[in-house]
Amino acid sequence: MIFIDSNVPMYAAGREHPNRQPALDFLARAQSGEVEVCTSTAVLQEILYRYHALSRLDLALQVYDLFVALCPTVLPVTLADTDLARRLIEDVAGLGVRDAIHAAVSLNHDVETVASFDRTFDRVPNLTRLAPH
Repeated sequence: MIFIDSNVPMYAAGREHPNRQPALDFLARAQSGEVEVCTSTAVLQEILYRYHALSRLDLALQVYDLFVALCPTVLPVTLADTDLARRLIEDVAGLGVRDAIHAAVSLNHDVETVASFDRTFDRVPNLTRLAPH
C-alpha cells in the first residue's frame, strides 16, 4: 500500500511542469491496479483548500472527485495521528505540520511508503518516500 500525498494529483492536474508527467504516470499505474494506494481526509482537505484559495473552485471539485474515484481507501485523521504528528515535528527538522500529519496517518496504518515529490519525507523514520514515476 502506498499513501499518496496531495502534490501528486495536484501536479497531475496542473500546468506543464517537470513533475506533471511522472504524476500522471503514477496515477495511471494506481488506476490500473498496478499499485495499491490510499490517502487521507487531510490530503483531500488540502486539495480543496489550495484550489479554493486560488479562486479555482471548478478545479478543486474536479481534482477532488477524480482523486476520490481513483483512491477509494481514504484514511481518517485521529487524535493518535495528531499526537504522532506532534512528536514528528519535534523530532524531524524541517518537517511541516501537514507533512507530519500525512506521515503520522501513514505510519499509524502501517503504510510505510509515501508517494510524494516532497523530499522532506525522506527524513521521517520508518517511512520511505517514492518519487512518482
